[in-house]
Amino acid sequence: MKTFNEKSRENYNRKAKDYDNTFDGKFTEKFKKLLLEEIKIKPNDSILDVACGNGTFLQMVSSKCDIKGYGIDISEEMIENAKGKCPDMLFEVNGCEYMLFKDQMFDVITVCAAYHHFPDIKAFAREANRVLKQRGRLYIAEVYIPFIIRAICNPFVRLSKAGDVKFYSPKEIQDNFQAYGFEQVGYKREGYVQIIEMQKLYE
Repeated sequence: MKTFNEKSRENYNRKAKDYDNTFDGKFTEKFKKLLLEEIKIKPNDSILDVACGNGTFLQMVSSKCDIKGYGIDISEEMIENAKGKCPDMLFEVNGCEYMLFKDQMFDVITVCAAYHHFPDIKAFAREANRVLKQRGRLYIAEVYIPFIIRAICNPFVRLSKAGDVKFYSPKEIQDNFQAYGFEQVGYKREGYVQIIEMQKLYE
């Protein structure tokens, strides 16, 4: 049986060539736009976009402010497209559980419409704490689904060929990161999009 990461990699490699025009690409546009409105950045901040896809969100951020952009994704095809789209940024094929970056390297970490794909959210929270600078910020832009619908869908979502793992409530996301040295400092929801803003307190 394929792992969640293997299913996600195959799914997004297939869609990579024309991703922005696919259903997934169109669906995630709202996540990117709302996250861009909420994100707090300064010139020359180092920003890591986890599950960066083809680099579209980092490109949007760079049009708002001069940044040092980094992106990781498990899809090799997405990473190749991101390198072409943002040649002045650094992109690597890498999962979220063990990142190939130095301690306290980033001012901001973003995850846009991908958290529900992560097989080990605790490992990601631990790594996010490690690579984020003290008082650095983490933004999770994620699908919001009401409790009853989540309760019905989640037992079946793991069977998805796209590599979906689970959809989370705001509290579940908050509690996961609080256990690894973060506090929630902001929250916004608009329709099916929720944005949780966390700040690193300690290592």
